[in-house]
Amino acid sequence: MTIGIIGTGNIGAAFARALGRAGIEAIVSNSRGPASLADLVREAGPSIRAGTREEAAAQDIVLVAVNWSKLPGALRGLPDFGGRIVIDANNPIEGPLFKPAELNGRVSSEVFAGLVPGARVVKAFNHLQPHLISGDPAAEGGRRVLFFSGDDAHAKAAVAALIERLGFFGIDLGPLAVGGRLVQFPGGPLPVHNLVKFG
Repeated sequence: MTIGIIGTGNIGAAFARALGRAGIEAIVSNSRGPASLADLVREAGPSIRAGTREEAAAQDIVLVAVNWSKLPGALRGLPDFGGRIVIDANNPIEGPLFKPAELNGRVSSEVFAGLVPGARVVKAFNHLQPHLISGDPAAEGGRRVLFFSGDDAHAKAAVAALIERLGFFGIDLGPLAVGGRLVQFPGGPLPVHNLVKFG
């Protein structure tokens, strides 16, 4: 499967580095254009290349990690995803004040899903600090845990396989309405906990 990344802030860049460490090919993109990504591409390794937002969005699995208020603009105008997998790595909060976004009782992944028509959305890679995503998943004699959730079993299986390939231990939290709320930051009980699976 080919992978695209939209957004190269802390989480998107950490995901790119993790893919690069595993030798997995990916296209990274941001709002400033491919030339602005030269340093990240050089650091992440030869399997990572810069591209346009449209190129990244055309891949089999697309991870989106953009400041919450900028998500609509970052995704506006992209074609229907046609059943492809989109990983929601976003948190409904922004610095510097870290004021939670108003979701009107909805899970942030439900709001996000409305911005990516035709996508099979899987929530993942948002709950750990970025340096833990890009760092060595082996920890304390075990494997660092990554949670994921979604409403499509095949999409979740594909993301679970990617998590495994990166060296992490994936735990399925169920559908977005349940798992998305558990890992949502702020509000959910699981973000920022650095958990390790032994055995």
